[in-house]
Amino acid sequence: MSTTTEVTAKERIEALLDDNSFVEIGAYVKARSTDFNIQANDTPSDGVITGYGLINGKLVYVYSQDASVLGGSVGEMHAKKIVNLYRLAMKTGAPVIGLIDSAGLRLQESVDGLDAFGKIYYEQSMASGVILQISAIFGNCGGGLSVVSGLSDFTLMENTHAQLFVNSPNAIEANRKELCDTASASFQSEQAGNVDFVGTESEILSEIRELVSVLPANNEEEACDLECADDLNRAASGIETQIEDTKLAAENLSDDGFLIEVKKQYAPEMLTALIKLNGATVGVIANRTKIYDDNMNAADEFEAKLTYKGCEKAAAFVNFCDAFNLPILTLTNVNGYAATKCQEYHGAKQTAKLVYAYANATVPKVTVILGDAVGSAYIAMNSKAVGADVVYAWPTAKICMMDANAAVRIMYAEELEAGTVDAAAKAAEYDALQGSIVSAAARGVVDSLIEPADTRKYVIGAFEMLYTKYEERPGKKHGTV
Repeated sequence: MSTTTEVTAKERIEALLDDNSFVEIGAYVKARSTDFNIQANDTPSDGVITGYGLINGKLVYVYSQDASVLGGSVGEMHAKKIVNLYRLAMKTGAPVIGLIDSAGLRLQESVDGLDAFGKIYYEQSMASGVILQISAIFGNCGGGLSVVSGLSDFTLMENTHAQLFVNSPNAIEANRKELCDTASASFQSEQAGNVDFVGTESEILSEIRELVSVLPANNEEEACDLECADDLNRAASGIETQIEDTKLAAENLSDDGFLIEVKKQYAPEMLTALIKLNGATVGVIANRTKIYDDNMNAADEFEAKLTYKGCEKAAAFVNFCDAFNLPILTLTNVNGYAATKCQEYHGAKQTAKLVYAYANATVPKVTVILGDAVGSAYIAMNSKAVGADVVYAWPTAKICMMDANAAVRIMYAEELEAGTVDAAAKAAEYDALQGSIVSAAARGVVDSLIEPADTRKYVIGAFEMLYTKYEERPGKKHGTV
């Protein structure tokens, strides 16, 4: 269902951009096809309004599909206008924002329509990692058009009318929309993880403005404000109580509590967010065991485990931050992997993708170990071994191969069966020798032990020190992970 009856394509653009800043391009373009009597329909702007304008003074390019013209369907000239917009954006290094409300491929144009899709895909692929790409879905975004949203850096979705799908729910065997609406915003954000933000139309437009304001427009621009009003040496008071809900910890560290959470509904046990440190935008990845509501009641709870969905979410975010030169802060509190059948299907590969993303990233990378750092799950969370530039740990943190009790059961299996060793004493000994954070620091896997309240100033100092970081990777076309 389209929301065009309520808001027109032009009104969306005007609501998104700074007042009186929009300049339309290609207003006189119409469909060229004459097949199936298509010429009998007037096709103003061929169903998509394109142009440029400003968001908080920053140049952006925008296209907004008009569902009142042939359902906003994509044909040859429709796509040509979007392709032209991308080519201008690549020349000027400005973001492209797509406001999607379309019936999909224009059937009357057949092969020309398919070719049109392909040309949009190509321009998006070439622009990926070069300029910021944002898609916002307000009506239908189905079939081949879903790939357009998938090729974007961020996808936002209106929460009542918008539909995102490859196949409509009723076309899926043993499914129907009433049973499981796979096209809905809730499914696509919570289950599929294809959507970064969900909200009302006005909330979506506001979120786009905020993203454009705090992110670099392209891969050569820095994302920082000229001034930071917050005290750089401010104590992060009470942060030691926020180890469970690390969103609160990240807000505590950030300038004036600024935080934008990305993919909030998907894999909430892994936090991905944008914060500000000394005026600069920084990406945060953090393990999370609880979510507290506004009244500080626990709204949800998770194990301190890596899940395959959490790894997938974090890896994609690391790749984005690295592409746009955003420093990465990791807050670690993990003691292994989730033990589920789905984890066995996907866990190894998705964890490998997270490890690869961290190792491949050349931006400044700082890690703070807040609590547990157990086994290879800890290694995947931007440990020193996979490329962290600086690793801090709180004095109460713990780094070890595995839980002490489990280790004793393995190492002393025969002795325990014979009753010749004290399991509790051996576990305490193992913890002292192998689980001590001081022992880890002595081995160089932790650079410094810091008090929780000092975390903000140490992290800011580390990123300032790493400001001029330059690091090359082995010569190759690309990795294969």
